[in-house]
Amino acid sequence: MAVREALDRKRGCLPLVSERLGRLVCARMQDGSSSARRPTILYLVAEDWYFLLHRLPMARAAAAAGYQVHVAAHLNKDRSAIEALGFTVHPLNWRRGSLNPLDIVAIVRDIRRLYVRLKPDVIHHIALQPILIGSIAALGLPVVTLNSLVGLGFAFTSSQPKALLVRLLFKALLPRLMNRPHRAVTVENTDDKALLGALGVHADAVFVLPGSGVDVGRLTPLAEPTGPTAVAYVGRLLGNKGVRTLVAAHDLLQRRGVQVRLLMAGAPDPANPTSVLGAEIESWKQRPGISMLGYVTDVSTVWRSAHIAVLASRGGEGLPVSLLEAAACGRPLVATNIPGCREIARPGVNAILVPVDDAEALADAIGRLAADPDLRRRFGEAGRRIVETEYSSDIVGREVVALYDRLSGREPDRRALETP
Repeated sequence: MAVREALDRKRGCLPLVSERLGRLVCARMQDGSSSARRPTILYLVAEDWYFLLHRLPMARAAAAAGYQVHVAAHLNKDRSAIEALGFTVHPLNWRRGSLNPLDIVAIVRDIRRLYVRLKPDVIHHIALQPILIGSIAALGLPVVTLNSLVGLGFAFTSSQPKALLVRLLFKALLPRLMNRPHRAVTVENTDDKALLGALGVHADAVFVLPGSGVDVGRLTPLAEPTGPTAVAYVGRLLGNKGVRTLVAAHDLLQRRGVQVRLLMAGAPDPANPTSVLGAEIESWKQRPGISMLGYVTDVSTVWRSAHIAVLASRGGEGLPVSLLEAAACGRPLVATNIPGCREIARPGVNAILVPVDDAEALADAIGRLAADPDLRRRFGEAGRRIVETEYSSDIVGREVVALYDRLSGREPDRRALETP
C-alpha cells in the first residue's frame, strides 16, 4: 500500500503528502541524508520504563524496517531490557518535572551534545517535556525532529501554580519551536490536533497517530472470571486519573448493596504533583471490596480477573493505553467523556461515558454493566474489533515507519507498508 494510503487509513489523519512536509523532505535530502546506509532514529523520552511500556512496538517496527534504534532517557532499572532488544541506550541525568533553570540548562546541553555526536536521521521526541527540552536542544542543528504529544496531562488539567507556569511556557514556546524547518508533530486524538491549531502550530505538519498501538496477538479476548463482578483500573495512582472518584463510586455501590470488587493496578508517581500519597493508598487497602495490586508487569492478568475496565480521568489524555489493552482483551469500558477516552470508548458501541468528577454517574455505569452480562459481552466483542481494525501495533507500526521514511527522505520499505 502506498505511503499516503497507509497514513490516511486512520480517522482524522492528515494526508502526509503536503507541500510544507515535501519541502522538509527535500531539504533533508539536500543536507546529505543517504538511503545507501542504515538510517538512525533516536527516541528521546523522560524515563526508560515509559519507553518500554508505551513506545516499544513503535521502535520494533522501526527496527524491522531497517532503522538503527537509539534510546535516550533517564535510566532506572530497564537499561538491560532495552539493550537486550538490540537498541543502543544513552543515559541522561533527567529530573522529570523539574522547573529549576539549572537543571533545564544542564539537560539541554547534554541532549544537544548527543544530537551533534550521533547525527540521527530522525529524532523522535515523545511527551510534553521531551518535546520542549529536545526541541530547544535541536535549535540551529541540521536535524529532523518528530514531536509526539501523548496527552496534555498535569499541565493542562491542574490549577496548581506549577501547572499554570508550565501551561504558559507551553503556549509561548510550542508554536515557535514547531513552526520551524525539519519539524513534524503527531497527536493521539483529533481534539489535541485542534488545540495545536488554536495555539498557532501549522496544521499541515500535524498528524494523528494513535500511540504505538496494541499487540493484538499478545493481548487476546479472555473469558470472564467467575465470582462477583470485578471492575479494574490500570495506571498510575494520580488524582488526574480520577482514582479518588473511582473509589467514591465504589463506596456508593457498596452502600447500594451492589457487590462489585474494585481492582486497582498501579503505583504512585512521585514526580507528578497529583500523585496519591501513601497514607491515602493504605486507607483504601482497608476498605472492603478493594484490592490494591501495585505495579503489574503482565496486564493480561488484571483483565483475566476483571469483568469491566474503568478510567475516570479528569482530562489531559492522549489515547489511553489501559483502555486499548482492556478492549483488546474483550472487556467493556467505562470512561469519562473527555478527549482521548472518546477515541476508543465509544458510547453504545463498546463503552459507557460519564461526566468528569461524577461519582454517582460512574457508579450507575458500573452497576449497569455489572447487572447485564449480555451487554458486557456485546461491548467486549465490539471493543476487540475496534482494536484489531484501527489500533493494532502492526497497523500503527506501518504508519509510523512511513512517516519516518518520509521525514528522513528514505525510500519507503514496501514490505513494511503492505497490508497483511
